[in-house]
Amino acid sequence: SHDLGHPPFGHAGERTLNHLMREHGGFEGNAQTLRLLTERIFSARRSGMDPTRAFLDGVLKYKSLWTELGGQPEHHFIYDSQHTHLDWAMGGNDFPLELTPGKVRDKFKSIECQVMDWADDTAYSLNDLSDSVRAGFLNIEKIEAWAEKNGVSTGEATPLGDLMKAIRRKRVDPFVGKRIGKYIQSTHLETDVNFLSATTNRYRYRLVIDESVKAESKLFKKLAFEVVFLSPQLKQLEHKGSRMLRQLWEVLGERYISEKGTIDGQDFQLLPADTAEEIREAQDELTKARLVCDFLAGMTDGYAARTYKRLFSPDFGSIGDLIG
Repeated sequence: SHDLGHPPFGHAGERTLNHLMREHGGFEGNAQTLRLLTERIFSARRSGMDPTRAFLDGVLKYKSLWTELGGQPEHHFIYDSQHTHLDWAMGGNDFPLELTPGKVRDKFKSIECQVMDWADDTAYSLNDLSDSVRAGFLNIEKIEAWAEKNGVSTGEATPLGDLMKAIRRKRVDPFVGKRIGKYIQSTHLETDVNFLSATTNRYRYRLVIDESVKAESKLFKKLAFEVVFLSPQLKQLEHKGSRMLRQLWEVLGERYISEKGTIDGQDFQLLPADTAEEIREAQDELTKARLVCDFLAGMTDGYAARTYKRLFSPDFGSIGDLIG
């Protein structure tokens, strides 16, 4: 469930929405997940899906409020309005002074959150490899060039050597499947001592991961990031997605936040009726902005692109387009 709040166009979309919400409390994918679970899922008239304390704490990857980080943080925060959920997850206990906001406090995770975090790292480092090979972004030549540049071995029985062998044999999916099993089996639990360990099992244990497996995961993530996610093709897509979100925000913000948008002086609706009604009922600009952001963040890539075309593309607007 920890990815529920991630917006269209991946991390580029997340950065764009955070910039657009800079005067309204920011945007963060994990904070948005928390918002969905506690406030938005099911209906606007109900407080989310009423998650248990353990469930809620399991998705609290970051435990610092937006204002605690100072300025306008780029990521790794929860919204200021979510302090009550954080307090409830912590059982009403204050953080010790040594757990300062930011990276230090973010290391303090429940065992459920630690498992989720490692599963996320596993998916990022392994599943992205198979997707990249399948899409043609990653091949043997690119791996060899990257390895030479970074001084990484591609010999027998090395992580990159095994990956290249799997690509040659067209066995990348089985390679990834076996690696996932290896990453799971490389973990075990150890008891921990901290300010909550005496009161809840959620903080009585920590997940220990084999150092060689952590190093391999880090290597694969670095490979995927530098070869695939920094490639011109991906950056072009990120730029396009970011631009679409900015323009959607501009027109929706003008219509629903500042309430200036009209056509020849006539009122008009751009959002579904229930969404528009909820925004109209909001008491302040901050709440209106957050609700518009909710709408944009809940889009898929395809839905965002179709909405953009309906609003801005002159040759997109037939009844078939409207149904799609």
